[in-house]
Amino acid sequence: MDMYRAFLAILISFVILLGYQYFFIGPTQQQVEPEQTAVQPQPEQQPAQPQVTAPPPQIQSQSATPAVPAVVDQRPAQEIKIDNELYTATISEKGGVITSFLLKDFRQEKAEDSPAVNLVQTDQTQGYPLSFSWGSVVDRNMLYTFDRTDIEFDSATNKATLTMRAASANGLEVIRTYHFHQTNYLIEHQTTVVNKSGQVLQGGAALHQSNLPFSELTKASNWLFRGPSMYGEAGHQQFKLKEFEDGPQTLQGAFDWVAYEGTYFMTGIIPTETSQSITMDADDELVTIDLLAELETLAPGASNSYDYKLFYGPKKLTLLNEIGFNLGKIVYFGWFDVIAKPMLYLLNWFYSVAHNYGVAIILVTIILKAIFWPITQKGLKSMKNMQKLQPKVVKLKEKYKDDPTKMNAEMMNLYKTYKVNPLGGCLPMILQIPVFFSLYKVLLQSIELRHAPFMLWINDLSAPDRLYLGFDIPYLGGLPVLTLLMGASMFLQQKMTPTTADPTQAKIMMFLPLIFTVMFVNFASGLVLYWFINNLLSILQQYLINRQKKPAPVAS
Repeated sequence: MDMYRAFLAILISFVILLGYQYFFIGPTQQQVEPEQTAVQPQPEQQPAQPQVTAPPPQIQSQSATPAVPAVVDQRPAQEIKIDNELYTATISEKGGVITSFLLKDFRQEKAEDSPAVNLVQTDQTQGYPLSFSWGSVVDRNMLYTFDRTDIEFDSATNKATLTMRAASANGLEVIRTYHFHQTNYLIEHQTTVVNKSGQVLQGGAALHQSNLPFSELTKASNWLFRGPSMYGEAGHQQFKLKEFEDGPQTLQGAFDWVAYEGTYFMTGIIPTETSQSITMDADDELVTIDLLAELETLAPGASNSYDYKLFYGPKKLTLLNEIGFNLGKIVYFGWFDVIAKPMLYLLNWFYSVAHNYGVAIILVTIILKAIFWPITQKGLKSMKNMQKLQPKVVKLKEKYKDDPTKMNAEMMNLYKTYKVNPLGGCLPMILQIPVFFSLYKVLLQSIELRHAPFMLWINDLSAPDRLYLGFDIPYLGGLPVLTLLMGASMFLQQKMTPTTADPTQAKIMMFLPLIFTVMFVNFASGLVLYWFINNLLSILQQYLINRQKKPAPVAS
């Protein structure tokens, strides 16, 4: 039993230390491998699950040229700004694309003078988001004409509309209309194509989005997901960038949205027609997402429209759930999502009362400790009783050292006689592991905790705690005061906890606080705060058990 407990504790430590990226990131919910076949419509009798195929062949119009240029217009492209309560977006006449999308409520860094987060990090060469094409008519370089030079929001509807028009050399007119809301991040977008030529045109509509990471990548970025994701009949799917090493992937079927997501922000497209094709690709960090409509023909004078909704903004669960379209599914906490989501709601509820996420974390820790208190109490008492039985256990081991089967049987009889569960001390530790992983994900990925201050030197609960002393400490920069306090509390808890291990094993176990301190030094300070408060409550519980009147010694 002693070796089992020591092995279990060390195993848990190494799982956290070496394998935590798998737990923290969570698995890709569905691995998708490209097939080397062309895209074909799905037969009705087959289930409408998204399937991966090779990218579809480029759809050409009846024009003989591979790409149809716009009507020549030598004037310089203008840009127009849409400024509402939440963001400032810039749209260019060249391609009708979004060239900038600044979020007013979110800064790149904690500093007051830090610039706003910009959800558009690509340039003209890489491709700006939301270019549109129809067959071989690609509007990336088409010069649109705005219907106005300034945007004003209607006081009655809190909406503003921007319409732009362009024409290609083969007689296809493209009309794009954006509808913006004053108080939310949802944007409605409609593109209408009109055949003004004297011939039948054939093609398929496609909306294109290009993205780069929303902020500068750090070492911590390696453990967090960034890339394309979607939600459809197969559930929420995330596609890691390494999955595109063999080329683009195309999915067909019904889906609610497709997006590029970072840790805290997303740029999502919600099609009105849910059954479309999606082609995704990645070149290093550059991710492209194309929504492809079915091939169609336009008679002379005929037109067709394609409607989309766009969400460019924060991955805030309550906000996304209010908008609908299953956008809230993009907030995904990995394997323990079912535990993490209620924890986030509880954390936000306490914040609404305390107006401080550090205090909210403390209150959540107290609630969790209260839930686990009876189980922990039973486990600690079991460990204490096991310690008292050690003299008898030693005698049994000596008596039956040549007969392991008999020794194990006698030890089980001993435990049964004195009503001691040899695994009771390990159970509380095992039960708290999912809670630990869940809270880690919540504190690291929830935008509510981003740049959230606590007190004193802890001004960002999503970042490691550092007290800067006026000079840099090698590797750390500042002094991790809270982390050191957590390690000290863990050491004190270890000293107070009864053990049945031999002296050598006991010394090995005393290194666990040091191992955890080293591991936690770069963890989010909110997580360290949780673990520190949990240790203090565990010390209190152990103190109360140790104060209980000692029962009579076990008879020999």
